[in-house]
Amino acid sequence: MSSSISQSYGLTPINVKWNVVRGDTAELLIEFLENDEVTGADIDGWTFEATSYDFKGDILDELDVESEGSSVMIIAPADVTEGWGSGYSSVVAEVAFDLQVTYNNKIWTPIVGTINVIGDITGADL
Repeated sequence: MSSSISQSYGLTPINVKWNVVRGDTAELLIEFLENDEVTGADIDGWTFEATSYDFKGDILDELDVESEGSSVMIIAPADVTEGWGSGYSSVVAEVAFDLQVTYNNKIWTPIVGTINVIGDITGADL
């Protein structure tokens, strides 16, 4: 008797809350694992794109994505985060983001989430 198992991606994206200090470079490491939750997945040939947007759906910024092995790093550069939010309270903005994967002519969004932007007073005139 033989059986066939096919992987199905995209049924339930992971919802991530990411804290970022305005004006800082922020990095979020994502590790793709096989079903045994130990072995790194083969992501060779996958294309990644990450975007931040406000909750009205307007695209704010493309985020940098670097992949190596079974890991993906989403990077929000300082020159991008410096434009998020205003003021000097603990949370100055909430920005949505996602990670999109393209492989075998299919599109999958494994990560969605919220970036809590924390106000930074470094260099501010107080």
